[in-house]
Amino acid sequence: MAKQELFERSPVRAFDEVANGGLKAGELGLLTSKKGLGKTSVLVQFGMDTLLNNKQLVHVSFDQKSDNVISWYDGIFNEISKKKPLPNAADVKEQLNRNRTILNFNQDNFNLEKVVNTLNALKAGGIGVAGVVIDGVDFAKVKENDIQSVASYAKAAKVKVWISATSDSEDLEAQAPKAILPYFTAVVHLVASKANGTQVKILKMGKKGAIDSDLKLDSKTLLITNK
Repeated sequence: MAKQELFERSPVRAFDEVANGGLKAGELGLLTSKKGLGKTSVLVQFGMDTLLNNKQLVHVSFDQKSDNVISWYDGIFNEISKKKPLPNAADVKEQLNRNRTILNFNQDNFNLEKVVNTLNALKAGGIGVAGVVIDGVDFAKVKENDIQSVASYAKAAKVKVWISATSDSEDLEAQAPKAILPYFTAVVHLVASKANGTQVKILKMGKKGAIDSDLKLDSKTLLITNK
């Protein structure tokens, strides 16, 4: 019950409400921004949402150590649970942690195709993964067959996959190489604004394309909000 309450209060609910239900199982989503705007925070919120839905998550990081990733999850969990304090919050967090697998790789010697091989090995070992987030992808080191292998894995395993990468541009076409962009069902870009803080712009969501919204990141917690 506690996890269900937290799931219902997850900041991803605000995103899903605007984004026609959000990313579906078997689909790929891309999250981009300039460096330092909160990509990891948002990616962890997507990952935490999978955990709060009582499902298995794999978090792959190309640019952060496991201790840093764990700190992000602890921080996001604490902020979500503050909205309605739970008497058994520590037990809930422990349950979530048991459903989370964190993997660290160097993209110079471990490409996305190898990541998929690792995910398939986890599946063969009995870990029924429902969500995957891949943080810090450098598209300069990615080939089309890498993304194709991720897309094939997501579709076959019915897994929701979010990938983050750095992009300075707000144009949809600049978020990923031309051959790679079509593989993503959703493309979300974070933009810094002096007036409105960090805005969460949905540049693409399925066949509907771009979606206008008031989504942004809370300046203190970095949680997605529409307030």
